[in-house]
Amino acid sequence: MNRHAIISVLFFVCLSVIAANGQMSTDALLAQLDSVIAERHIYLERKENRLSDLHKKLTSAQTDRERFDAAGALYHEYHSFNADSAYAMSALQEKLAKSIGDKNLQIDAMLNKANILSAVGMYKETMTVIDSVDESELPDYLRPYYFHTKRTVYGYLAAYATFKPEKEHYEKLTDDYRDSLLTVNDKNSLFYMLIMADQLNVHGQSQEAISMLENYININNLSEHQRAICAWTLSEAYANIGDTANQKRQLLISAISDMKSAVREYISLRQLALMLYQEGDLDRAYKFLTIAVDDAAKCNARQRIVELNDSYPMINGIYIETVRGQKKNLERTILIITILSVILVCLLFFMRKQMHRIADGRKRVEEANEMLNKLNNKLSESNDRLNEANVTLAGTNDRLNELNSQLVTSNRQLHDANREIAEISELKEVYIGRYMDQSLAYIEMLDDYRKSIVKLLNSGKIDELKRITKSTDMIDNELKSFYDRFDKTFLNLFPTFVDDFNSLLLPEEAIIPKKEGSLNTELRIFALIRLGITDSDKIAKFLRYSLTTIYNYRTKVRNKAKGNRNDLEAEVANIGLQSSSD
Repeated sequence: MNRHAIISVLFFVCLSVIAANGQMSTDALLAQLDSVIAERHIYLERKENRLSDLHKKLTSAQTDRERFDAAGALYHEYHSFNADSAYAMSALQEKLAKSIGDKNLQIDAMLNKANILSAVGMYKETMTVIDSVDESELPDYLRPYYFHTKRTVYGYLAAYATFKPEKEHYEKLTDDYRDSLLTVNDKNSLFYMLIMADQLNVHGQSQEAISMLENYININNLSEHQRAICAWTLSEAYANIGDTANQKRQLLISAISDMKSAVREYISLRQLALMLYQEGDLDRAYKFLTIAVDDAAKCNARQRIVELNDSYPMINGIYIETVRGQKKNLERTILIITILSVILVCLLFFMRKQMHRIADGRKRVEEANEMLNKLNNKLSESNDRLNEANVTLAGTNDRLNELNSQLVTSNRQLHDANREIAEISELKEVYIGRYMDQSLAYIEMLDDYRKSIVKLLNSGKIDELKRITKSTDMIDNELKSFYDRFDKTFLNLFPTFVDDFNSLLLPEEAIIPKKEGSLNTELRIFALIRLGITDSDKIAKFLRYSLTTIYNYRTKVRNKAKGNRNDLEAEVANIGLQSSSD
């Protein structure tokens, strides 16, 4: 959810609170209005997009009736946004209506033109257009619009009438057409409620207008533009009964909705600016008034420009009062600064006397420092001699430390060499003994084999001899015996080999031999690596496997390594060294 959507949600929540308890913080509404104004470019961009879509629809229309409807949609979209464009759309509608030949469409277009003419203050032209419409020919669906246009223009004339008779005359006509509007509009419609509230306000029944409108707002879902109109009407009612707090709150709600509706012809922001000027919030009031002036100029809403021009004397008066207040504050400030300046001069005079005293004291301190420096020089000479002796002693200590370091290194190298020699000697002794025993056993076995062959030859058992020579049982048994002896010999030399080897693997990948005191194929391969036989070809011949099988075994086990798989065999070669060194 983007920032604009969040602000919108918060705004609707705030409006719900208003509906629930009738109150909301004015400061919160002001902050909301500031935020909406800061993001007004978003609402204006959406407005421009809607206008662009409607223009495309007008361009792509196939018939005059479709073009008439598209121009009508553009007229209503432009009405409170750009009076010149709205007038152009009403003129286009009038031309299309004549081309179509529909009298009702012509009246609709003429009412649109009259309505926009009154909005820009061209009241004479408005009356000319209105008077050209024959009221007896009005269709029912246009009658409310006709009465609304007449009430609007007479209301403007009454507001700007200079003399009392003319003013009363136009006010009477406004009341008459207001009554006519009430008779032709649905009593449950928003338009009816607004006209009724306007009538109640005019006749001093503002409290009834407030109750009626607030009740309608609470039970109906209004658009932003509708909410703006309702809130402005409520602000007028609250102003009539002297409730400025609620008047300001409704003006804020109306202004927020006006900004969100992306309209440029409005009243709320201007009236709100005037209230803020009176309250002393000059910065915000100036900003709001500037926006209102700019919008009125862009919309070409002349009557709003006139209203804004009428507001300037009041604003100027407030500004002058503010300047006077600031001038008084400045005079007070200057007086305070003058008093402080006198005090500062006195303090400077006092400080000058104190500085003379400090100077005398500083002179005595300098004399004491001079004597202290002489003593420090003598002490420095003694320290220099002591430092020279320390340097000589330090050099001797460095030489001794260097000799000690060399001696420690030599001892460590000698210890490592002795350990390796001891290990090699032990291996040699064990394997020489094992080799001699194995050789004698093989000699005896071969002699027995020879005797059995001779015996079979002498007895003429050639078939039996062929069977024995073809059988591999003896070789298999001897190999099994040979590997058993190898396992026992190796484990006698490295009793913790299996545990040490598994500590180099992942816990779940530990290799456990089936029988205690023996090794399996994987362990035998790495036992040979521990003994220094790393060539896969030699290992394959020793274990009577193919070279590919040995390579696959080695790769498989390396993949189980706990650390770096490429360091596994180097770590296996060090098994047993640590315990030997200890």
